[in-house]
Amino acid sequence: MQNKLPHGQWQQVEEELAADIAAGRFADDNRLPKETELMARFGVGRHSIRRAMQQLQNRGLVQVEQGKGTFARDARLDYRLSERTRFSQNLLEQGREPLGQAIKEEAIPAPRRVSEALRLPPNEPVYHIVRLGFADEDPIGLSNAYFPVRRFPGFDKARRNGSSVSVILAEYGVTDYIRLRTDIIVRLPTREEARHLRQSETQPIVLLKKVDVDMKGTPISYSESIWPSERVQFSIDNTSQLLSVLAEAANAKE
Repeated sequence: MQNKLPHGQWQQVEEELAADIAAGRFADDNRLPKETELMARFGVGRHSIRRAMQQLQNRGLVQVEQGKGTFARDARLDYRLSERTRFSQNLLEQGREPLGQAIKEEAIPAPRRVSEALRLPPNEPVYHIVRLGFADEDPIGLSNAYFPVRRFPGFDKARRNGSSVSVILAEYGVTDYIRLRTDIIVRLPTREEARHLRQSETQPIVLLKKVDVDMKGTPISYSESIWPSERVQFSIDNTSQLLSVLAEAANAKE
């Protein structure tokens, strides 16, 4: 089937091929059609195809093997959501290097949704920390996190010094914490979000809203993070709940 696109519409070529890659529409060996075949399919010139391919390569969706062709890559990270979801651990277990870049750190009066999630009085000061997370060199998450100032004074400074959230919380006596709730929403990114994640504004993102609590059930953080759907897929891991049930059953038999 041939798609007729206006001259210079390489972005549409890029997005259609990205959708094909995500859906696994290429042959078993993941080889993309030859350049001439793509030109015929989309009704565009060689320049548009090559520019689209370059963008797909920049996004990590294809790799060019000299003398063999261009191959689709499923470079999506399998991010597991569980009671004890940890960003660094998720990446390290898959051989990816977790990195972070601070974008904004400031103390602000808690917006209503934040104060409600953290069970704080209206306008209680919270640290608003915006960070961009990377897997190796690929941006995979833009996070807006909120921590109560009264409970964690100096949290923002410790974060700027490079300490992980778990290490900082342990210094305040929170040696363990769990995920109370995660809401998952799919939408299109804003222009700024797309820029940070190095993706198209037409490519959906996954928005996670989460609340973490200490082992007494008191909220310690609320965050809203966005993830590029073409680079990250999520799975729900209930292993800990299963182990607890099995342990209780074993104890009941004794």
